[in-house]
Amino acid sequence: MKELQFDNIDAINAAAMDDYGAFGSAIEVTQEMIDTFADVTRDHQWIHIDQKRAAQGPFGTTIAHGFLSLSLLPHLVAGQLPVTGHKNVVNYGADSLRFILPVPAGSRVHAKSKLLNAVAKDSGTLVKSSVALHIVGADKPSVLYRMLTLYQG
Repeated sequence: MKELQFDNIDAINAAAMDDYGAFGSAIEVTQEMIDTFADVTRDHQWIHIDQKRAAQGPFGTTIAHGFLSLSLLPHLVAGQLPVTGHKNVVNYGADSLRFILPVPAGSRVHAKSKLLNAVAKDSGTLVKSSVALHIVGADKPSVLYRMLTLYQG
């Protein structure tokens, strides 16, 4: 995708996509990452950190917190929507978020995105995109996220 100037609403909307682009590079979701996330968020539910108990649980292993998977998205989609010319970028929230499949510890994940639209705001340009995080090799996504990003000049 060609670079899009953040304040050119018409050009951004003209670049809106029906289909997702290509997957970006993959990273491994390690047990260490899961344990660290549990410590930071104080979410020590056994399904995430107790490997022995989780081996007997519904997934046969520990799984990443949904919000850990979500927090990896900025890294995983970096450069997929090349909006330029801005001085600041703000996470503006979400239109929707779905955790569809668990991400087992040791999985490699990657993401793909598609540009949906842009609207002018007093404080900048609000861009809506859809992001799908997949375990490498899985047809069905683990996370679907309609992301709102505010680009400011």
